[in-house]
Amino acid sequence: MKQKLSIVKIGGNVIENQVGLEQFLLNFSKLEGLKILVHGGGKLATKLAAQLGIESQMSNGRRITDAKSLEIITMVYGGLTNKNIVAKLQALGTNALGLSGADGNTIKAHKRPIKEIDFGFVGDIDSIDSNFLDTLINTGITPVFCAISHDGKGQLLNTNADTIASEIAIGMSALFETTLYYCFEKKGVLKEVEDENSVIQHINTKTYSDLLKTKAIADGMLPKMENCFHALNNHVGKVCIGDISMLQPQTSLFTTITL
Repeated sequence: MKQKLSIVKIGGNVIENQVGLEQFLLNFSKLEGLKILVHGGGKLATKLAAQLGIESQMSNGRRITDAKSLEIITMVYGGLTNKNIVAKLQALGTNALGLSGADGNTIKAHKRPIKEIDFGFVGDIDSIDSNFLDTLINTGITPVFCAISHDGKGQLLNTNADTIASEIAIGMSALFETTLYYCFEKKGVLKEVEDENSVIQHINTKTYSDLLKTKAIADGMLPKMENCFHALNNHVGKVCIGDISMLQPQTSLFTTITL
């Protein structure tokens, strides 16, 4: 029987909220069993870029990453945000190790091809070194990944944190019984956007198709749901979406997604 492994992705809105971040990390540190944390940090990167007079460009909610933006992202994601999280986890007794995809050659990617839009230094993932991660977590280390990959030729690449979490979960599913958690500011996937408590507690392939037809799921939730079903179709056992309380054993209000 495979050991259980939790892969948790934390959203930028939680990172920006100091009280929320502290509570999330406390919940994460208490999560039983083996675990991996993935984080972004886009809002802070945008804020720092503005302070330095660098304009942040977006297209359909996705960041266009030129050379200067990549420098900011590397400093914020791989430096300030990552090391703050690692230090706070150490204080909670979780032996965390901050990583980018370049560290240990863990996440290799290629620069996204130019189609209608040139996204710049944005990476689409090619491979996850699950054996390296297996070695780390079985020595009692909790990896904490920022949203940066590399191409194996010396180039860092900005990579969507939801996708990194999904691909790590897929890569580890051959070795572990994996559950993927997307933790953000909402209680789950909502039936009515204005009603915080209208959480759809269970979604499968059929109900997802119905929700798409009625446009109950749209905008920023669409790529997140695509990552969820991509993971489930590649042997990840279960995907959960909710707020910071989702990791607490007594919490029942969040969305569970299965095939």
